[in-house]
Amino acid sequence: MAQRANWQPPRSHTGSEPQINERAAHFLKALIERYIRDGQPVGSRTLSRDTGLDLSPATVRNVMADLEDMGLVSSPHTSAGRVPTVLGYRVFVDSLLTISPLEEVDVAQLRAEFASIDEVTALLDTASRMLSGVTQLAGVVMLPRHERDVFRQIELLPLTGTRVLAILVTGEGEVHNRIIHTDKTYSPAQLVEASNVLTEMFTGKDLRTVRRYLLEDIQQTYERMDAMMLHALQMAQRVMECAEHKDDLLVSGQTNLMEFDELASLERLKSLFNAFTEKREILHLLDRCIEADGVQIFIGNESGYELLDDCSLVTTTYRVEGEVLGVLGVIGPTRMNYQRVIPVVDVTARLLAAALKQH
Repeated sequence: MAQRANWQPPRSHTGSEPQINERAAHFLKALIERYIRDGQPVGSRTLSRDTGLDLSPATVRNVMADLEDMGLVSSPHTSAGRVPTVLGYRVFVDSLLTISPLEEVDVAQLRAEFASIDEVTALLDTASRMLSGVTQLAGVVMLPRHERDVFRQIELLPLTGTRVLAILVTGEGEVHNRIIHTDKTYSPAQLVEASNVLTEMFTGKDLRTVRRYLLEDIQQTYERMDAMMLHALQMAQRVMECAEHKDDLLVSGQTNLMEFDELASLERLKSLFNAFTEKREILHLLDRCIEADGVQIFIGNESGYELLDDCSLVTTTYRVEGEVLGVLGVIGPTRMNYQRVIPVVDVTARLLAAALKQH
């Protein structure tokens, strides 16, 4: 099994990145590495020592000012030092980061974690706990079981007022009932029409594909839809929530995030833990990674999920004989040790795939 991380610098999630010269890049790399280690704003004097360059304090300050003008670093109000911005981390991850393969002894230790397990769910749980334990962050693993279920039929029935009963039948014969509160009252005939439209559109498609369409593709075709189609799809979005089982996602090590000052406020932790408990938005985010190759990295607000604005998510798919079964990864603060986390995520996915192939 190859040790080297199957990682390519991902396309920027924030648009075109600024072009910086070699000296500025050297300073940005040193600043981010120091900030990842210490979690404190980095001053010019510290930076001058870390870079090992014989430059005057004025020159160092000028370089820092240039990086700040480009939006790569910022100055907290309480400190004269600088901290990286999301864009700064993006440039660092895309262009300045050196990824080394894990040592064979480390790979062997990780492989041994799977060796004595012969049950699929236990293998997935082990992968989640392993990601958390090795990185000291939160490990997440999407389960494949429900993702293979398919959309068979939907029926929408009127209740009182603006309430609608939605009945979703999946390919395995599982029935999901959900009461939807709509913005207007629909006649029985309109609901039959909406049911027929949705059944025709989605019958035979796996639930992951349906969710992705409702979450993303619907936005691209919004202007071409007539009113009934739009209302039907909006109702379908709410119906699909009931088909997303909370056990679709395994999470380990949430409490590790309490060790980081930037995440440790009571309100911040409460919001994050609610996100881990609810799981729906994190599952949506992992769904976006299902078609991607290699390791994907979302930094701060690149995830589009407000509760993760101070976090980064490093993910990759795991697959058996070419079929993608799910996504796994790590959630932590934006100042996580990417150099360590990226190969751990990649190797864990490969080891999990190898273990699943045997079952």
